Amino acid sequence: MYRISEELAELGRRRMGDAPVEGFVYGQGPVEPELMLVGEAPGEFELVDGIPFIGRAGKELMKSLASIGLRREDVYITSAVRSRPYRWGTKKERDGTLTERKYNRAPKAKEILAHAPLLDAEMRDVRPKLIVTLGNIGLQRLLGKEYKVSDVHGQLIEAPVQYLRDTEDGTYSLTEDVRTIIPTFHPASVFYNPSLREKVEEDWQEIGKALRRYAGEG
Repeated sequence: MYRISEELAELGRRRMGDAPVEGFVYGQGPVEPELMLVGEAPGEFELVDGIPFIGRAGKELMKSLASIGLRREDVYITSAVRSRPYRWGTKKERDGTLTERKYNRAPKAKEILAHAPLLDAEMRDVRPKLIVTLGNIGLQRLLGKEYKVSDVHGQLIEAPVQYLRDTEDGTYSLTEDVRTIIPTFHPASVFYNPSLREKVEEDWQEIGKALRRYAGEG
C-alpha cells in the first residue's frame, strides 16, 4: 500500500493556511494498480474514518467498480484536495429549531493549488495503468481548465498531465510522460441529476474495456 510521506502531508496542511477546510484524508491503495481514481475532496463521512469515498457517493463508486470486476483494494483512490472544504449553513431540525452546521462545498483554486504537490507525488510514485477522474475538479487539475467532463466523459485521453512547477507563483506545467485518462462524472452527480446514471454506467463499461485491452483480453 502506498502512502505519501508525513512531511509532504504536513506541507499540504501548512499550505492551506487559514482556508475554511478541516481534517486530512490520505490517498489509499496499492502501487501500480489497475486504476487511480482522482476525486474532488473528502466530505464529512471521510473525515470520521480517514478513508476516501466511504459515504453515499462512495457506495455508488463501489458499485461502478464492481460492474467491471474491481474492488476498492484493486485501485488507488485519491483527490485533488485532501482536507474537507466547508461552508457554514443553517439546518432546520424536525422540531423546527434552526442549527448552524458545516456543509460540503467545492474546493477553490487556491485550495487545489495548496495540495497540488501531494497529487504530483502520487502520480509519480503510484504508476497506475489508467487514471479515472471523477468530476470536473480532478479532470481540470490534471488536464487544464479547457476540459469539461460533460464534453469528454467516457473518452480515452492520452496526454501529459499538469504538475505544479513553481510553488511560489502557482505555475502549472505539463509533465513529459503521457498518461491515459478516462473522465467520468462524480459518483454523487446521480443524486442531483438522475438522468446522468445511464451515462455514468456507460462510462464505466468503457473503462472496463480499456483495462481489458491493457491486459490483452480484448
